[in-house]
Amino acid sequence: MTVDVHAELPSTPLSPTEAAVPFVLPRRRMLLAAPAVAVVTMAAALLATGEAGVPLRDPDNVTGNRLVMAVSLILALFVIDMAVRAWRRSQGRWPTWAALVAVRREHWALGRVLAVAAVIVAFYATYLAYRNLKSVVPLLRPGDLFDRQLADFDRGMFAGNDPAMLLHEALGTGLATQVFSSVYMLFFLFIPGTLAAALVFSRKLGSGLFYATALSLNWLLGAASYFLLPSLGPIYLDPSAFAGLADSEAGRLQQILLEQRVEFLRDPAITTAQSIGAFASLHVSIFVTAALTAHLLGLRRSVKIVAWTLVALTVGATIYLGWHYVADDLGGVAVAVLAVAIARALTGIDLRAERRGASPTPGENR
Repeated sequence: MTVDVHAELPSTPLSPTEAAVPFVLPRRRMLLAAPAVAVVTMAAALLATGEAGVPLRDPDNVTGNRLVMAVSLILALFVIDMAVRAWRRSQGRWPTWAALVAVRREHWALGRVLAVAAVIVAFYATYLAYRNLKSVVPLLRPGDLFDRQLADFDRGMFAGNDPAMLLHEALGTGLATQVFSSVYMLFFLFIPGTLAAALVFSRKLGSGLFYATALSLNWLLGAASYFLLPSLGPIYLDPSAFAGLADSEAGRLQQILLEQRVEFLRDPAITTAQSIGAFASLHVSIFVTAALTAHLLGLRRSVKIVAWTLVALTVGATIYLGWHYVADDLGGVAVAVLAVAIARALTGIDLRAERRGASPTPGENR
C-alpha cells in the first residue's frame, strides 16, 4: 500500500499562527481491535504449545528483529511526515519551528503516539503467536499431510498438467527465477513498510488501525488454515520438478526452512521452530488484504493498480518457485476476504466516511 505524502497534506500553505485543531482519538473499539486479535492469537498459541509440550518462544529472535525494523520505519516516516507537513504550511524554504509545533499538536498528539505504539506491539505479539502455532502443526497433527490431494486438485484445474511446469516452460528457468524470487522476498519488507505508512500517513488514524487489524487477522486465520490442511508445498513434495531453477534467494530460504523442520521434528523442545506450511498462502493473503483495503479506503487509482499487480506477481511467484499449490493461493484469497470483513466488524470503521475524506479540504484535521 503506497501512500503519497503530499496527497495527505493540505494543498495550500497554512499560516503557522492558525489555531491548531486538537487530535481526536478514534473510538475505543478501533483502538482495541488489534490488541483483541493479539490476545486471542496468543491464547491459542499458549494452548497449542502446551498441548505439544514445547515452550512459547521467539526462535532466532525473528519477531523481535521485525518489531525493531517496524519501529525504525515508523520513526523515519514520522520525521518525514512532520517535516513535510510543517514545510507545506511555512512561507520560507525551511519549515519553521512554529509550524513544527503546530503539526505536532494537530497530527501527533500524545494519544496518537500511544495508539500507534500499542497497535505495533499488538501486531507483532500476534505474529509471535502465529509463528508458534505454525511451528507445532506437525506435532499436533503428526503424519497428516494433504500435498497429494492439493497437487491432484491443481492438475485437475489444468487438464492434467502441473501449473509450475507450465510456467517453467513458458517463462524459462533463468531470469524469471530471479524476478519471482525478488517478488517473493519483497513480502518481508512489504508488511512493515505498508503498516508503518498506514499508521503514520493516515489522515484519520482509524484507517491505519483498520489496516493493522486486517493484517493481524491474517496471522490468526492463516494459522488456523495450517491446522485445517497441513501440507508442505510442491517444492518439498517433488523437489526434482524445481531442480532446474537457477539459484536464488528464495531457493536458499526453502533449503533453510527444510533443514529447520528436520531439526525441529528431531527435538522440538530445544531446536528452532519449523516454518513450513503451504495451505493457505499467507503471501497471497497479505497482498490481497492490502489491495482490498486500498479499494475500501478509496485510495488513488495508481495505488490500486500497484497493489493488484503485486498480487498477480506474488501468485505467479508462489507457483513458479514451488512454495504453494494453486489451491493454497485460492485459500489465501479467502483468508484475505475474511480478514478484511472481520476487521471491518471489529473496528466499526465507517468506510463511506473514509472514502469521502480521501480529498481533505485545506486546513482540515485528519
